[in-house]
Amino acid sequence: MTITDAPSADELRHHMADRLVREGCIRSKPWRAAFLAIPRHEFVPAFFVRSQGRLHEYSQGDPAWLAAAYSDASLLTQFDQDGTATSSSTQPSLMAQMLEALDVRDGDTVLEIGAGTGYNAALLSHRLGADRVVTVDVDPHLVAAASGRLRQAGYEPTLVAGDGMAGYPERAPYDRLLATCGVGRIPTPWRDQLRPGGVIVANIGCGIVRLVLAADHSAGGRFLRGLATFMNARPTPDTVGTPAGRLVQPLLTWSGETREITLPAVLDAPGAQFLSSLLHPQVKEFALGNGDQEVRCLFDPESSSWARITMTGAGVMTARLDFGGPRDLWAEREPLLAHWRDAGRPGHERYGLTVGPDGGHSLWLDEPDGVSWQLPE
Repeated sequence: MTITDAPSADELRHHMADRLVREGCIRSKPWRAAFLAIPRHEFVPAFFVRSQGRLHEYSQGDPAWLAAAYSDASLLTQFDQDGTATSSSTQPSLMAQMLEALDVRDGDTVLEIGAGTGYNAALLSHRLGADRVVTVDVDPHLVAAASGRLRQAGYEPTLVAGDGMAGYPERAPYDRLLATCGVGRIPTPWRDQLRPGGVIVANIGCGIVRLVLAADHSAGGRFLRGLATFMNARPTPDTVGTPAGRLVQPLLTWSGETREITLPAVLDAPGAQFLSSLLHPQVKEFALGNGDQEVRCLFDPESSSWARITMTGAGVMTARLDFGGPRDLWAEREPLLAHWRDAGRPGHERYGLTVGPDGGHSLWLDEPDGVSWQLPE
Protein backbone atom coordinates (compact mmCIF):
# COMPACT_ATOMS: atom_id res chain seq x y z
CA MET A 1 0.00 0.00 0.00
CA THR A 2 1.32 3.48 -0.92
CA ILE A 3 1.52 6.02 1.90
CA THR A 4 0.50 9.56 0.92
CA ASP A 5 2.26 12.74 2.13
CA ALA A 6 -0.36 13.19 4.83
CA PRO A 7 -1.52 9.62 5.45
CA SER A 8 -4.83 8.90 7.08
CA ALA A 9 -5.27 6.57 10.05
CA ASP A 10 -6.62 3.92 7.66
CA GLU A 11 -3.55 4.15 5.44
CA LEU A 12 -1.20 3.96 8.41
CA ARG A 13 -3.10 1.01 9.85
CA HIS A 14 -2.88 -0.89 6.54
CA HIS A 15 0.80 -0.09 6.28
CA MET A 16 1.40 -1.37 9.83
CA ALA A 17 -0.51 -4.60 9.18
CA ASP A 18 1.30 -5.20 5.89
CA ARG A 19 4.66 -4.67 7.57
CA LEU A 20 3.79 -7.13 10.35
CA VAL A 21 2.85 -9.72 7.73
CA ARG A 22 6.08 -9.20 5.76
CA GLU A 23 8.16 -9.53 8.93
CA GLY A 24 6.40 -12.77 9.88
CA CYS A 25 4.87 -11.35 13.06
CA ILE A 26 1.34 -11.87 11.71
CA ARG A 27 0.95 -15.32 10.17
CA SER A 28 -2.82 -15.77 9.90
CA LYS A 29 -5.66 -13.95 8.18
CA PRO A 30 -7.83 -13.49 11.33
CA TRP A 31 -5.09 -11.58 13.15
CA ARG A 32 -4.34 -9.47 10.09
CA ALA A 33 -8.03 -8.62 9.96
CA ALA A 34 -7.96 -7.64 13.63
CA PHE A 35 -4.97 -5.32 13.21
CA LEU A 36 -6.65 -3.77 10.17
CA ALA A 37 -9.92 -3.23 12.03
CA ILE A 38 -8.78 -1.80 15.37
CA PRO A 39 -7.76 1.89 15.40
CA ARG A 40 -4.70 1.94 17.67
CA HIS A 41 -4.62 5.74 17.74
CA GLU A 42 -8.00 5.90 19.49
CA PHE A 43 -6.53 4.02 22.46
CA VAL A 44 -3.51 6.33 22.85
CA PRO A 45 -4.56 10.00 22.75
CA ALA A 46 -1.29 10.96 24.47
CA PHE A 47 1.94 9.05 24.95
CA PHE A 48 5.73 9.12 25.06
CA VAL A 49 8.22 7.20 22.90
CA ARG A 50 11.72 6.48 24.18
CA SER A 51 14.33 7.01 21.47
CA GLN A 52 18.10 7.52 21.69
CA GLY A 53 17.93 7.86 25.46
CA ARG A 54 15.24 10.55 25.40
CA LEU A 55 11.48 10.65 25.85
CA HIS A 56 9.52 12.24 23.01
CA GLU A 57 5.98 13.37 23.81
CA TYR A 58 3.03 13.06 21.40
CA SER A 59 -0.57 14.06 21.86
CA GLN A 60 -3.70 14.20 19.76
CA GLY A 61 -3.46 17.11 17.34
CA ASP A 62 0.35 17.08 17.08
CA PRO A 63 1.43 16.69 13.43
CA ALA A 64 3.48 13.56 14.20
CA TRP A 65 1.03 11.97 16.65
CA LEU A 66 -0.85 9.77 14.18
CA ALA A 67 2.25 8.36 12.50
CA ALA A 68 3.86 7.70 15.90
CA ALA A 69 0.73 5.87 17.05
CA TYR A 70 1.18 3.39 14.19
CA SER A 71 4.95 3.04 14.52
CA ASP A 72 6.43 -0.25 15.70
CA ALA A 73 7.21 1.17 19.12
CA SER A 74 6.02 0.78 22.67
CA LEU A 75 3.97 3.85 23.57
CA LEU A 76 4.40 4.88 27.22
CA THR A 77 1.12 6.16 28.58
CA GLN A 78 1.49 6.46 32.37
CA PHE A 79 4.28 7.20 34.86
CA ASP A 80 4.61 7.13 38.64
CA GLN A 81 5.95 9.99 40.79
CA ASP A 82 9.54 8.91 40.16
CA GLY A 83 9.10 9.03 36.40
CA THR A 84 8.97 5.25 36.00
CA ALA A 85 6.58 4.08 33.29
CA THR A 86 3.67 2.05 34.69
CA SER A 87 1.57 1.49 31.57
CA SER A 88 2.10 1.33 27.83
CA SER A 89 0.78 0.11 24.51
CA THR A 90 3.06 -2.76 23.52
CA GLN A 91 5.18 -2.69 20.37
CA PRO A 92 2.84 -4.04 17.63
CA SER A 93 5.35 -6.58 16.28
CA LEU A 94 5.72 -8.13 19.74
CA MET A 95 1.98 -7.97 20.33
CA ALA A 96 1.34 -9.81 17.07
CA GLN A 97 3.90 -12.53 17.86
CA MET A 98 2.34 -13.15 21.27
CA LEU A 99 -1.19 -13.24 19.87
CA GLU A 100 -0.13 -15.72 17.19
CA ALA A 101 1.63 -17.82 19.85
CA LEU A 102 -1.67 -18.11 21.75
CA ASP A 103 -2.95 -20.23 18.86
CA VAL A 104 -6.58 -19.36 19.58
CA ARG A 105 -9.47 -21.15 17.95
CA ASP A 106 -13.00 -19.94 17.36
CA GLY A 107 -14.96 -20.20 20.60
CA ASP A 108 -11.92 -20.00 22.89
CA THR A 109 -12.05 -17.88 26.04
CA VAL A 110 -9.04 -15.72 26.92
CA LEU A 111 -7.90 -14.14 30.17
CA GLU A 112 -5.61 -11.17 29.61
CA ILE A 113 -3.45 -9.95 32.49
CA GLY A 114 -2.68 -6.26 32.06
CA ALA A 115 -5.45 -4.30 30.36
CA GLY A 116 -3.31 -1.20 29.82
CA THR A 117 -4.82 1.01 27.13
CA GLY A 118 -7.34 -1.65 26.06
CA TYR A 119 -5.91 -1.97 22.53
CA ASN A 120 -4.85 -5.60 22.95
CA ALA A 121 -8.24 -6.48 24.44
CA ALA A 122 -9.84 -4.90 21.35
CA LEU A 123 -7.74 -7.13 19.08
CA LEU A 124 -8.76 -10.20 21.09
CA SER A 125 -12.40 -9.11 21.06
CA HIS A 126 -12.38 -8.68 17.29
CA ARG A 127 -10.86 -12.14 16.83
CA LEU A 128 -12.98 -14.08 19.34
CA GLY A 129 -15.94 -11.90 20.30
CA ALA A 130 -15.95 -9.59 23.30
CA ASP A 131 -17.97 -12.06 25.36
CA ARG A 132 -15.01 -14.48 25.20
CA VAL A 133 -12.46 -11.98 26.59
CA VAL A 134 -11.68 -11.05 30.20
CA THR A 135 -8.95 -8.53 30.95
CA VAL A 136 -7.61 -7.60 34.39
CA ASP A 137 -5.54 -4.62 35.50
CA VAL A 138 -4.51 -3.55 38.98
CA ASP A 139 -5.12 0.14 38.25
CA PRO A 140 -8.83 1.11 38.33
CA HIS A 141 -8.10 4.36 36.46
CA LEU A 142 -6.58 2.40 33.58
CA VAL A 143 -9.52 0.00 33.61
CA ALA A 144 -12.03 2.87 33.44
CA ALA A 145 -10.18 4.57 30.58
CA ALA A 146 -9.75 1.30 28.66
CA SER A 147 -13.42 0.46 29.13
CA GLY A 148 -14.48 3.76 27.62
CA ARG A 149 -12.19 3.43 24.63
CA LEU A 150 -13.23 -0.17 24.02
CA ARG A 151 -16.88 0.81 24.14
CA GLN A 152 -16.21 3.63 21.67
CA ALA A 153 -14.59 1.09 19.35
CA GLY A 154 -17.65 -1.16 19.64
CA TYR A 155 -16.36 -3.81 22.08
CA GLU A 156 -17.39 -4.61 25.63
CA PRO A 157 -15.23 -7.40 27.04
CA THR A 158 -15.22 -8.05 30.78
CA LEU A 159 -12.82 -5.59 32.44
CA VAL A 160 -11.78 -6.14 36.03
CA ALA A 161 -9.82 -3.91 38.41
CA GLY A 162 -7.82 -6.27 40.59
CA ASP A 163 -4.63 -8.21 41.16
CA GLY A 164 -3.83 -9.98 37.91
CA MET A 165 -1.62 -12.49 39.71
CA ALA A 166 -4.83 -13.93 41.18
CA GLY A 167 -6.43 -14.22 37.74
CA TYR A 168 -10.23 -13.99 37.61
CA PRO A 169 -11.78 -17.24 38.88
CA GLU A 170 -15.36 -16.03 38.34
CA ARG A 171 -15.11 -16.74 34.60
CA ALA A 172 -12.75 -19.75 34.74
CA PRO A 173 -11.82 -22.08 33.21
CA TYR A 174 -10.15 -20.35 30.27
CA ASP A 175 -8.66 -21.77 27.10
CA ARG A 176 -5.88 -19.21 26.83
CA LEU A 177 -4.06 -16.77 29.12
CA LEU A 178 -2.00 -13.85 27.84
CA ALA A 179 0.10 -11.73 30.21
CA THR A 180 1.14 -8.30 28.95
CA CYS A 181 3.05 -7.52 32.13
CA GLY A 182 6.29 -8.96 33.47
CA VAL A 183 6.24 -11.72 36.10
CA GLY A 184 9.07 -13.43 37.90
CA ARG A 185 7.30 -16.79 38.03
CA ILE A 186 4.00 -18.16 36.69
CA PRO A 187 1.41 -17.75 39.49
CA THR A 188 -0.42 -20.92 40.55
CA PRO A 189 -3.89 -19.33 40.05
CA TRP A 190 -3.15 -18.96 36.34
CA ARG A 191 -2.68 -22.70 35.96
CA ASP A 192 -5.64 -23.42 38.22
CA GLN A 193 -7.93 -21.33 36.00
CA LEU A 194 -6.83 -22.86 32.69
CA ARG A 195 -8.26 -25.93 30.99
CA PRO A 196 -5.88 -28.86 30.34
CA GLY A 197 -4.33 -28.24 26.94
CA GLY A 198 -4.68 -24.51 27.46
CA VAL A 199 -1.89 -22.10 26.57
CA ILE A 200 -0.13 -19.41 28.61
CA VAL A 201 1.98 -16.77 26.85
CA ALA A 202 3.86 -14.60 29.33
CA ASN A 203 6.93 -12.47 29.88
CA ILE A 204 9.42 -13.86 32.41
CA GLY A 205 12.63 -11.91 32.85
CA CYS A 206 13.42 -10.68 29.34
CA GLY A 207 12.01 -13.75 27.60
CA ILE A 208 8.55 -14.59 26.26
CA VAL A 209 7.52 -18.16 27.04
CA ARG A 210 4.69 -20.25 25.60
CA LEU A 211 3.47 -22.95 27.99
CA VAL A 212 0.89 -25.69 27.46
CA LEU A 213 -1.00 -26.95 30.51
CA ALA A 214 -0.97 -30.71 31.14
CA ALA A 215 -3.64 -32.77 32.90
CA ASP A 216 -1.64 -32.77 36.15
CA HIS A 217 -1.54 -28.93 36.05
CA SER A 218 2.12 -28.80 35.15
CA ALA A 219 2.95 -26.58 32.20
CA GLY A 220 5.84 -26.55 29.79
CA GLY A 221 7.09 -25.03 26.59
CA ARG A 222 9.76 -23.03 24.84
CA PHE A 223 10.74 -19.40 24.73
CA LEU A 224 9.81 -17.42 21.64
CA ARG A 225 12.36 -15.74 19.42
CA GLY A 226 13.22 -12.22 20.43
CA LEU A 227 13.75 -10.66 23.84
CA ALA A 228 11.37 -8.27 25.56
CA THR A 229 10.79 -6.80 28.99
CA PHE A 230 7.32 -5.70 30.01
CA MET A 231 6.50 -3.53 32.99
CA ASN A 232 6.37 -5.71 36.06
CA ALA A 233 3.03 -6.72 37.50
CA ARG A 234 2.08 -4.69 40.57
CA PRO A 235 0.09 -6.06 43.52
CA THR A 236 -1.55 -2.66 44.14
CA PRO A 237 -1.99 0.44 41.94
CA ASP A 238 0.35 2.52 44.11
CA THR A 239 3.13 -0.07 44.35
CA VAL A 240 6.40 1.70 43.61
CA GLY A 241 9.73 -0.06 43.20
CA THR A 242 13.08 1.43 44.08
CA PRO A 243 14.32 3.41 41.06
CA ALA A 244 17.84 2.50 39.96
CA GLY A 245 18.91 6.10 40.45
CA ARG A 246 18.42 5.83 44.20
CA LEU A 247 20.69 2.78 44.32
CA VAL A 248 23.66 4.23 42.45
CA GLN A 249 25.41 5.96 45.35
CA PRO A 250 24.83 3.20 47.92
CA LEU A 251 25.97 0.46 45.56
CA LEU A 252 29.15 2.34 44.71
CA THR A 253 30.04 2.93 48.36
CA TRP A 254 28.79 -0.10 50.33
CA SER A 255 31.55 -2.30 51.71
CA GLY A 256 31.35 -6.04 52.23
CA GLU A 257 33.24 -9.17 51.31
CA THR A 258 35.61 -9.05 48.35
CA ARG A 259 37.07 -11.64 45.98
CA GLU A 260 38.57 -11.79 42.50
CA ILE A 261 36.47 -13.48 39.81
CA THR A 262 36.73 -14.43 36.15
CA LEU A 263 33.62 -13.64 34.16
CA PRO A 264 32.35 -16.55 32.01
CA ALA A 265 30.67 -14.21 29.55
CA VAL A 266 30.27 -10.58 28.57
CA LEU A 267 27.46 -9.57 30.88
CA ASP A 268 25.77 -7.40 28.24
CA ALA A 269 25.52 -10.30 25.75
CA PRO A 270 21.83 -11.00 24.97
CA GLY A 271 22.14 -14.64 26.04
CA ALA A 272 23.75 -13.70 29.35
CA GLN A 273 21.06 -11.09 30.01
CA PHE A 274 18.32 -13.59 29.16
CA LEU A 275 19.61 -16.25 31.56
CA SER A 276 20.36 -13.75 34.32
CA SER A 277 16.85 -12.32 34.09
CA LEU A 278 15.30 -15.80 34.43
CA LEU A 279 17.42 -16.73 37.40
CA HIS A 280 16.99 -13.35 39.11
CA PRO A 281 13.83 -11.72 37.72
CA GLN A 282 13.45 -9.33 40.68
CA VAL A 283 17.13 -8.33 40.93
CA LYS A 284 17.84 -4.80 39.76
CA GLU A 285 20.91 -4.62 37.54
CA PHE A 286 22.67 -1.69 35.93
CA ALA A 287 26.13 -0.73 34.66
CA LEU A 288 28.02 2.42 35.58
CA GLY A 289 31.18 4.07 34.40
CA ASN A 290 33.50 4.79 37.32
CA GLY A 291 36.51 6.55 35.84
CA ASP A 292 38.20 4.13 33.45
CA GLN A 293 36.43 1.12 34.96
CA GLU A 294 33.05 -0.38 34.24
CA VAL A 295 31.05 -1.32 37.32
CA ARG A 296 28.09 -3.72 37.22
CA CYS A 297 25.70 -3.45 40.17
CA LEU A 298 23.14 -6.02 41.36
CA PHE A 299 20.56 -5.49 44.09
CA ASP A 300 17.88 -7.85 45.40
CA PRO A 301 15.12 -5.77 47.04
CA GLU A 302 13.66 -8.72 48.96
CA SER A 303 16.82 -9.78 50.80
CA SER A 304 18.79 -6.51 50.44
CA SER A 305 21.63 -8.59 49.00
CA TRP A 306 23.93 -6.73 46.65
CA ALA A 307 26.95 -7.22 44.44
CA ARG A 308 29.36 -4.84 42.73
CA ILE A 309 31.45 -6.21 39.87
CA THR A 310 34.36 -3.96 38.89
CA MET A 311 36.31 -4.81 35.75
CA THR A 312 40.04 -4.89 36.51
CA GLY A 313 41.72 -5.80 33.22
CA ALA A 314 41.51 -4.22 29.78
CA GLY A 315 40.08 -6.81 27.40
CA VAL A 316 40.38 -9.53 30.04
CA MET A 317 37.39 -11.10 31.80
CA THR A 318 38.75 -10.48 35.28
CA ALA A 319 36.91 -8.46 37.87
CA ARG A 320 36.74 -7.65 41.55
CA LEU A 321 33.53 -8.72 43.27
CA ASP A 322 32.28 -6.85 46.34
CA PHE A 323 29.11 -8.22 47.86
CA GLY A 324 26.95 -8.31 50.96
CA GLY A 325 23.67 -9.57 52.36
CA PRO A 326 22.41 -13.10 52.95
CA ARG A 327 22.63 -14.13 49.28
CA ASP A 328 25.74 -14.31 47.13
CA LEU A 329 24.06 -13.19 43.92
CA TRP A 330 27.10 -13.75 41.72
CA ALA A 331 27.68 -17.28 43.05
CA GLU A 332 24.07 -18.09 42.13
CA ARG A 333 24.43 -16.67 38.63
CA GLU A 334 27.91 -17.78 37.57
CA PRO A 335 27.27 -21.55 36.99
CA LEU A 336 24.40 -20.90 34.58
CA LEU A 337 26.45 -18.39 32.57
CA ALA A 338 29.44 -20.75 32.54
CA HIS A 339 27.28 -23.56 31.15
CA TRP A 340 25.93 -21.23 28.45
CA ARG A 341 29.52 -20.37 27.45
CA ASP A 342 30.65 -23.99 27.45
CA ALA A 343 27.58 -25.05 25.40
CA GLY A 344 28.58 -22.67 22.62
CA ARG A 345 26.34 -19.75 23.64
CA PRO A 346 23.03 -21.25 22.44
CA GLY A 347 20.25 -18.88 21.40
CA HIS A 348 17.46 -18.31 23.89
CA GLU A 349 14.92 -20.04 21.62
CA ARG A 350 16.69 -23.30 22.48
CA TYR A 351 15.68 -22.92 26.11
CA GLY A 352 12.37 -23.94 27.62
CA LEU A 353 10.56 -23.82 30.93
CA THR A 354 8.61 -26.38 32.94
CA VAL A 355 6.34 -25.40 35.81
CA GLY A 356 5.69 -28.44 37.98
CA PRO A 357 2.37 -29.30 39.65
CA ASP A 358 3.85 -27.89 42.89
CA GLY A 359 4.72 -24.58 41.20
CA GLY A 360 8.48 -25.15 40.96
CA HIS A 361 10.11 -23.72 37.84
CA SER A 362 12.88 -25.49 35.94
CA LEU A 363 14.77 -24.10 32.97
CA TRP A 364 16.04 -26.54 30.34
CA LEU A 365 18.13 -26.55 27.20
CA ASP A 366 16.82 -28.23 24.03
CA GLU A 367 14.63 -30.87 25.72
CA PRO A 368 12.67 -31.00 29.00
CA ASP A 369 14.42 -34.21 30.06
CA GLY A 370 17.88 -32.88 29.16
CA VAL A 371 20.13 -30.60 31.16
CA SER A 372 18.04 -28.39 33.44
CA TRP A 373 18.28 -25.95 36.33
CA GLN A 374 15.82 -25.42 39.15
CA LEU A 375 15.03 -21.74 39.37
CA PRO A 376 14.75 -20.15 42.83
CA GLU A 377 11.27 -19.24 44.01
